Amino acid sequence: MSIDPAMPGFVAIEQVGYSYDASGPAIVDRVDWAIPRGEIHCLLGRSGCGKTTLLKLAAGLLMPTEGSIRIGGEPLQGPSPRAGFVFQAPTLLDWLSALDNVLLPISLKRRPTAVDRDAALDLLARVGLTDFAARRPSELSGGQQSRVAVARALVGNPDLLLLDEPFAALDALTREELQDDLLRLCALNGTTALFVTHDIGEAVYLGDKVAVMATGQLTHARRIELSRPRHRDMRYTPGFTAACHDLRDAMDGGPQAATSRRPAA
Repeated sequence: MSIDPAMPGFVAIEQVGYSYDASGPAIVDRVDWAIPRGEIHCLLGRSGCGKTTLLKLAAGLLMPTEGSIRIGGEPLQGPSPRAGFVFQAPTLLDWLSALDNVLLPISLKRRPTAVDRDAALDLLARVGLTDFAARRPSELSGGQQSRVAVARALVGNPDLLLLDEPFAALDALTREELQDDLLRLCALNGTTALFVTHDIGEAVYLGDKVAVMATGQLTHARRIELSRPRHRDMRYTPGFTAACHDLRDAMDGGPQAATSRRPAA
C-alpha cells in the first residue's frame, strides 16, 4: 500500500513499524497514513491494537523501528516542538492553579510573559473556565480538568494536536461538550489533529477521516461526509448512522480485515 500522491500530508506516516525488540511481534506493522493540514483524523480500535503506540510515534515519544514520519516535510527525530499532546488522564500538577497548569509548557522553557498569560487566560475563557483560572485541580471537576489539559496542549499554538482518548472517563454529556470545544479550538487556529478513541460515535463526530486499526495495521478507512461546523443534531442523521455502522462492521472484522481491506491513505 502506498500513500496517494494526490493527497498531500502535513503529517506523513510512511511504512512505519514498531517492535519492543528485534525478535518480538510488531506492535505497529507497516502503517501508511497522511493527514492534510487542518484536518482532524481519528483512529479507532480495540484495546491492544496498537493505536496509542502509533500516536506516540507520531508525537516523537517513540521512534519507529522501520519507516519514517514527517511533519510539514521535516523528518521526525524526537519529540516535536510543533506538536501538543493530550493524554488519557489530564495529568495536571496538583500544586499549580489552572492558569499555571496551562502555562506549564512555556514555564519549562522560560519565564512566561504577560502576553503568555493573556493567551492562557484566553484559552481558559474559550473552554468556559474564565472563573476557574485560580483554582487548583482538586477544586475542579473531571470535565474541567480535561478542559485545562486541552488548553495546556494548545497554549504554544502547535501545528499538530495529538490526543489519546482524553474524554473516555467522562460522562456522555460532558464528553459531547468537550468534543465541541475541541472542534471549535482546532477550527479557530487551523490545527491539524490525530485523535485516538475506542468510541465510534466520537470518531465520526470529530473526524474528517476515520481509520480502524487491528493487530498493528490499518484495516479500513473512510471519509466522513458531514459538513462543518459540526453540531449535535448531526448525531441523529442517516449519514452519521451509516458511518457508525460501517466502522462498527470494520471493527467486527477483526484481524482478517488487515489483509482483505487495506485502506488508501
